[in-house]
Amino acid sequence: MAIQVEGLRKSFTGVEVLKGVDFGVRRGEIFALLGSNGAGKTTTIKALATLLKADGGTARVCGYDVVRQPDKVRDVISLTGQFAAVDAILTGRENLVMIAKLRAVADPQKTAASLLDRFGLTDAADRRAGTYSGGMTRRLDIAMSLVGSPQVIFLDEPTTGLDPEGRLEVWRTVKELAQGGTTILLTTQYLDEAEQLADRIAILHGGRIIADGTLDHLKQLFPPAKVEYVEKQPSLEEIFLAIVGEKKGQ
Repeated sequence: MAIQVEGLRKSFTGVEVLKGVDFGVRRGEIFALLGSNGAGKTTTIKALATLLKADGGTARVCGYDVVRQPDKVRDVISLTGQFAAVDAILTGRENLVMIAKLRAVADPQKTAASLLDRFGLTDAADRRAGTYSGGMTRRLDIAMSLVGSPQVIFLDEPTTGLDPEGRLEVWRTVKELAQGGTTILLTTQYLDEAEQLADRIAILHGGRIIADGTLDHLKQLFPPAKVEYVEKQPSLEEIFLAIVGEKKGQ
């Protein structure tokens, strides 16, 4: 297992947020953690990323204990939070070079160039990041998190605030990362996002994991759907993307 969590507990000012969370994530898997606001998704991520100490339970990332071996854990992980950690004044290239230097990568310029190419940002590499679209900014943010080739990436609601095109850009990026062998723990409130991306899904509710499995497995937990024959109407997102695509092709 790339991530193993057992009995994780955490309270804030007397309010128990995590009441014994248990789950595991296999290497190279996209694992989606779902839950409403305040369910404890970000708290779980912070505990696994060594940014927050749990009150009880155990958590291991790539075999390292997050409490007893925090430095080892930090060497193998990267975290992309809900808000992009991009310096808007610097160019895309400068952002990547800065992170590469902070992580003591051997050749920061080469690393930056490689990631810019990988994420389709070469043409915008020397523009200030503040001029990027939401999708481009998030791609740069994820590219920055890959400096040093982490084995595990935590993505905490990575598409919050993005338009439909930006969301699709991030989805493609996440899928490509997993195909390259990176383990991804993703938190999201968008159910369609979990459907599109996740190999396995866990639902965090009331401080505990109440369901955990593949999408097909979770569907089996519910009664069979009533079959009705109705004309399918396109969603607003489908209409928007179709119209935008036509305009781009003109």
